Amino acid sequence: MIRKGFKMKLYPGMEQEYEKRHDQLWGEMKQMIHEYGGHNYTIFLDRDTHVLYGYIEIEDLQKWEDSANTDINKKWWEFMSDIMETNPDNSPISSDLHQVFHLD
Repeated sequence: MIRKGFKMKLYPGMEQEYEKRHDQLWGEMKQMIHEYGGHNYTIFLDRDTHVLYGYIEIEDLQKWEDSANTDINKKWWEFMSDIMETNPDNSPISSDLHQVFHLD
């Protein structure tokens, strides 16, 4: 399993809306995440900076990267683009984090 950490950023005042949308995550989106090898997915919010910190375990990096091209993922990005920083294709502006420690 590959552990992947990343960060994204919300627009100020969108914290509750972001959490609400994830509480109501579409079944098709959950299915796609699992189908493309994603497990143990967690997102944390730093309320002071509006930075989101994501953690996911993936089976295969290329397979996970391919999930970006699915119709459901593109639909989710569009749905979320009004509350967070995004690229021109509506994908979240995201930076990978470097793992410095892990303990099972």
